Amino acid sequence: MIDPRGRVMMVSGANRGIGAALARQFHSEGWIVSLGARNIDQLELSIQEWADENVSCHMYDAFEPASGDSWVQATADLRGRIDGLTNNAGIGHMEGLSDLSEKNLDEMWAVNVKGPLRLIQKALPFLTVSGEGRIVNVVSLSGKRVKGTFAPGYAMTKHALLALHHAVRHATFDDGIRVTAICPGYVETDMTSAFGVDPSIMIQADDLAETVATIVRLPNTATVAEILMTCEPEVLG
Repeated sequence: MIDPRGRVMMVSGANRGIGAALARQFHSEGWIVSLGARNIDQLELSIQEWADENVSCHMYDAFEPASGDSWVQATADLRGRIDGLTNNAGIGHMEGLSDLSEKNLDEMWAVNVKGPLRLIQKALPFLTVSGEGRIVNVVSLSGKRVKGTFAPGYAMTKHALLALHHAVRHATFDDGIRVTAICPGYVETDMTSAFGVDPSIMIQADDLAETVATIVRLPNTATVAEILMTCEPEVLG
């Protein structure tokens, strides 16, 4: 297993939910974490109880491509290396087919697909130098299947993210970069609180984070392309 101590992991959307759990877990295992979020004040507040010199906070807004470039460069300047990138930032507009607007669809494409693509492109030279670079793409089970009439626009963008994930996985393999997609069902976060699902059966964000943190420590000879996590029976075919 790879020793994460001294290695640098970037995490987008790290101020709440899955992103906050991933940030805590990576840090607890010895990673130096570079955290990005649109609301920098909320991000800094969210890490107060555990942050130390191995944590840095940066403004990242997928609607502003230059912010991603600045974040990657600032991380490299501060730490001298980048060994991992976790694309967690995402947005979900849950309209049905008849109500889905062009505006909301464009927003989901910008954040869920184009944002991760730009970060990967910018971070790629540093991940290649690492020799054991890691990319984690937080997708969704909505990237694996369409669940009835639930949020077709969201599912479209998550399917696209999964396609991007596999394209990156193949393109970077020979450079020692290993790319994993985590595709969870309902995770107990503020985003899912209005879905009408019993929180007691949802995936816990900390459990998801511990799973991801284990996967990224695997050696280059043992890679996991996708992790599907469910809290209920699913039909994925």
